[in-house]
Amino acid sequence: MGVKVTQSSLKCITSHNKTHTFHLFLLQFQPLYQTSPQLFVSRMVMKVAVIGAGISGLTSIKACLDEGLEPTCFESSHDIGGLWRLKEKPEPGRTNIYQSVVINSSKEIMAFSDFPPPAELPNNMHHSEVLQYMRLYAQAFKLLQHIQLQTAVVSVRQTLDYASTGQWEVETESKDGQRETRVFDAVIVCTGHFTHPHMPLKDFPGIESFEGRYFHSWHYRNSEGLQGKRVVVVGIGNSGGDIAVEISRVAEKVYLSSRSGAWVVSRVGQGGIPADLIGTSRMNLFMERLLPSWSNMMLEKKLNKAFDHKLYGLKPKHGFFAQMPLVNDDLPNRIISGRVQMKPNVKEFCGSSVVFVDGSVIDKVDVVVFATGYNYSFPFLPAALQAKCGYRLRLYKHVFPPALTKPTLAVVGFIRGFGAVNPLAEMQARWATRVFKGLATLPSEETMIKELEKDTVIMHQRFACTELNPIQVDYIPYLDSLAEEVGVRPNIPWLLLTDPRLALQLLTGPCTPYQYRLTGPGKWAGAREAILTQWERVLQPFRTRVVPEPESRPLSRRGIIVMVSGAALLCCFCYNKHLQGSLLSLQSFFRSLQ
Repeated sequence: MGVKVTQSSLKCITSHNKTHTFHLFLLQFQPLYQTSPQLFVSRMVMKVAVIGAGISGLTSIKACLDEGLEPTCFESSHDIGGLWRLKEKPEPGRTNIYQSVVINSSKEIMAFSDFPPPAELPNNMHHSEVLQYMRLYAQAFKLLQHIQLQTAVVSVRQTLDYASTGQWEVETESKDGQRETRVFDAVIVCTGHFTHPHMPLKDFPGIESFEGRYFHSWHYRNSEGLQGKRVVVVGIGNSGGDIAVEISRVAEKVYLSSRSGAWVVSRVGQGGIPADLIGTSRMNLFMERLLPSWSNMMLEKKLNKAFDHKLYGLKPKHGFFAQMPLVNDDLPNRIISGRVQMKPNVKEFCGSSVVFVDGSVIDKVDVVVFATGYNYSFPFLPAALQAKCGYRLRLYKHVFPPALTKPTLAVVGFIRGFGAVNPLAEMQARWATRVFKGLATLPSEETMIKELEKDTVIMHQRFACTELNPIQVDYIPYLDSLAEEVGVRPNIPWLLLTDPRLALQLLTGPCTPYQYRLTGPGKWAGAREAILTQWERVLQPFRTRVVPEPESRPLSRRGIIVMVSGAALLCCFCYNKHLQGSLLSLQSFFRSLQ
C-alpha cells in the first residue's frame, strides 16, 4: 500500500518548527506507523554519508540520488577528483600523481555508464582531462551541492541503537579544527588505496647509510633536478615503469630493478586502436574460459612478437592473466637505446653503490626511487571492520562486511581487475544503495563468509595476490555478478531475437559500461545509442588531419584492351594446360589396352 504526500501537506509541515513538524508528521501517518513501523521507517528518506569525492565517491553520490536517498559527501581536500587531481605539493594521507600521468584505460572503457565522454577527448586521457570529465559528470547530475570540501572524517562508529536502526555516528573535522558528529542511516567508504606509501626499507640493508637521495614514487612530480644523475628505480608497476622512462630522458642512466618482471602492453593496439578495445569482448572471455592455457599462450606469443620479454630482461614467472600487466608505450624503446637498463632485485646498499642479487654493482648512484606500492588503510573505521581474509579485506563481493547485523556500510572502489576501476566502483555503488534501501537483500552471514572464503581461495590460485596487490577480479564476470544483484545484467539471448545488431555489439565488441543501462533499475534511454556510436567517439580524436582518399580514375580505352587481352591469354594458357593433360591421359589409357 503506497503513501502519498501531497504538496499542501509538505508546505504545512515545513512551516512549523522542528518539534511541531515531527508531531504533525506522526499524526498524518499514524495509521501506517501503528500497523507497520518498519514500512514507516523505509518511507522516510535515508541519509547516507559518502567518504571521499574521487570517481568512486561521485558515482556513489549519484547512485544515492538515483535511489531517492540523501547523500552527504565528505572530502578532506579543497576540491573533487581524488587521485586525478594533481596536487601542487604531496598532501599526507591523500593520493598523489605525477605531472605526466596518462590514464591506462581508454575513455570508452572507463566511462560513466550513463554519461559518455565527449567525442573530442583523446582516447587515453591526460590526468587533467580525466578531471575535466569528472567535473562535467558532477555538474550534469548536480552532485557538487552534496559535497562538503575540506572536511575530513575522523571516525565512523555504530550508534547505541544500531541493532535496531543500523545507524552510524560519523565524526568529522573541518579545516579550522572544528569537530562535529552526525548520525547517518548508511555509510559508503570511497577512499581508495593509494594513500599510504609502502617503504620496505628493512628489506634493503645499508639504505640508512646510502650517500645519495631516496624517496617513494608518491613524492615524484617530474624529472626536474634529475638531469645528468644516475638513478635506480625499484619496482616495476605502472608507476615504476612510467617514472623510469620519464627520468631516462634527462638522466645519465636509469636502472630499473625488478624482483619478478612484468608483461608489458602498449596503449596502442592493432591498427592504432586503443588496445583495451581489442580482445576484451564477451566472446573473447568465452574463448579464454574454454581454452585458458591456449589463450594465455597465444597472448604471450603476441606480446613477444613485439619484443622478446626474455631478451629484454622483463619476462615474469607468472602467466599474463595472473597479474596486472605493465602498461607502457616507451619502455622497450628506452631499453633498446640503452637509456634504461633492467636489473634484478636490490641486495644491499654500500655507500653510493647499489648491489644487486646477481652480484652486479652500480657505483655512484645519485638517487633511488622506491616504486614499491601502497598499503591500504581505513583508520576511521572500527577495527572489527578491517579484518582480513587472506590479503583482502573481509568483504562480501568486496563491498559488504558480512559480520554487520544491518547491511548499512559499504566499501566502494577498493577493487582491481583487467579493466578500468570506474565501472566496477559504479556497479558496486548501485548495488550498495539498493541494499541500503531494502530493494536487494544479502545472504545470511554464514553464507556470505563461506562464499567470501571460497572466492579468496580461487582468487589466490588464479592471481598473484600479495599484501600490496590484495584484490584482483575477473572483470566481466564480476560486473555481471553485481549487475545480476541490481537487476541490470543485459539479456543477450533475448536481444539476439529482438535487436540482433545491438546483441552482436554486446557479444563481439568491447564490454563498455553502457551495457548495464539497457534494462532494469537506472535504465537509461540513451544506452543503446551510446553502444552503437562508441566507435565514432573512439575515431573522432584522430580526425585532426583528415587524409584524403586517393582519386579513383576510370580506366582508359587502352587499359581496358590490355586487361581483356591479358585475361584472354590467361584463359588460353589454362585451356592448353588442361588440353595437354587430357591428351596425356588418353595416351596412357590406350597404351594400357595394348
